[in-house]
Parts: sequence; C-alpha cells; structure tokens
Amino acid sequence: MQFTTNMGSVDRVLRLVLGALLVILALTGTIEAWGWLGLIFIGTAFIKFCPIYKILGMKTCTDC
Repeated sequence: MQFTTNMGSVDRVLRLVLGALLVILALTGTIEAWGWLGLIFIGTAFIKFCPIYKILGMKTCTDC
C-alpha cells in the first residue's frame, strides 16, 4: 500500500515532539493509557501521511 505524502516538515516535527512527550508521560504514569496515542503521532510523522488530512482534503506540505 502506498500513501501520498500530505504532511510538511514542520507538521512532522511537531508530531514527533508531541508523540514522544505523550509516550514519555505514559511511561512515567503521569497520564496513564492515553499517552500511548502518541505512537499514532510518531507513526504518521514517519510515513509522512495523515489519514484524517486525506479525509478532509488537507495538505501541510508545499511541494506535494
């Protein structure tokens, strides 16, 4: 399955930072299980594709 890139660099960095923060907070027990949703942010940042953006017809990249 091939995904069309729909995320720009700034969006990807923000997702990585937010995702990592959520996972760290989950590991420390600060926010419990909800923090594991950060893995979704990290995953979408690595594949450069957000399914919600696709549904809404959005793109945050300038060259895609």
